[in-house]
Amino acid sequence: MVPPTATTVDPKLLEILVCPLTKGPLTYDEAAQELISKQAGLAYPIRDGIPIMLAEEARALDAD
Repeated sequence: MVPPTATTVDPKLLEILVCPLTKGPLTYDEAAQELISKQAGLAYPIRDGIPIMLAEEARALDAD
């Protein structure tokens, strides 16, 4: 059972979503509530269960 404060994303939605900049795959970071594009180096936020797929809303990933 998922705690009421946690939000999950429908796995079928994750299958079809791609990075709007690179058209590459995204990975879901449940703890941070973000969709990660390693190719673009961006993390797209998920707010109230809705992925915000706008580059201007994304945060840059830390360079490793």
